[in-house]
Amino acid sequence: MEKEYTLSIIKPDAVERNLVGKILNFITEAGFKIVGLKMMMVNKYKVEEFYAEHKGKSFFNDLVEYMRSGPIVAVLLEKENAVEDFRKLIGDTDPAKAEDGTIRKMFGISVQKNSIHGSDSRQSALRESEFFFASYERFFF
Repeated sequence: MEKEYTLSIIKPDAVERNLVGKILNFITEAGFKIVGLKMMMVNKYKVEEFYAEHKGKSFFNDLVEYMRSGPIVAVLLEKENAVEDFRKLIGDTDPAKAEDGTIRKMFGISVQKNSIHGSDSRQSALRESEFFFASYERFFF
């Protein structure tokens, strides 16, 4: 099987609670390889651009404010079947509905503060990885 790539964002609530190391360890223990990593603050316009598909929805403004409320950690991951496997690893958007053993079940607080983002398709993974990582910041081996 061919290696795939997916993007993850460790969200402000998890960064604030000092969970970055635990989450990264959980991800690598599940067989993912980190091929890009950076911590940053994202301004309002970049957050709006990233979540443009949700513009006009009732939660959009709250999502934008939340994602710029503190630093995030963007992580580019490599693995066979990366997108689908990562979606399983992070669990349901609502931590209360997520399966035991998933990142959101273990660390999420609410639907909004669910600690982690994961690309939902190969197309999204490509767009999102290019959004956060220049070509020279991606280390494919």
